[in-house]
Amino acid sequence: MYVLMDIMVSPGGVGTSVSPYVAMCQKIFEDAGLTHTMHGFGTNVEGEWDDVMAAVKRCHEDLHTAGAARITSHIKLGTRTDRPQTMQDKVISVQEKLAAK
Repeated sequence: MYVLMDIMVSPGGVGTSVSPYVAMCQKIFEDAGLTHTMHGFGTNVEGEWDDVMAAVKRCHEDLHTAGAARITSHIKLGTRTDRPQTMQDKVISVQEKLAAK
């Protein structure tokens, strides 16, 4: 099943800046071959369910290994069965409607 996910990984006990840990997860999504786009409060990721979930698991495992004692991930997931849809499809749909006005 294809899934669109928005994830914010929040490592605890690592100080004020979490950017090194965010970078680690970005690399994990890239290495997994997943389409992903980082934004100001997280990352949009898309791909097959098992591949996406395996990457999330690896983020937690690798961040723990890197010293994060606690990690909370905030995740929104979307699937659909009526037709294929990518993150870019969703953005284009809204942009078309804005352009029509």
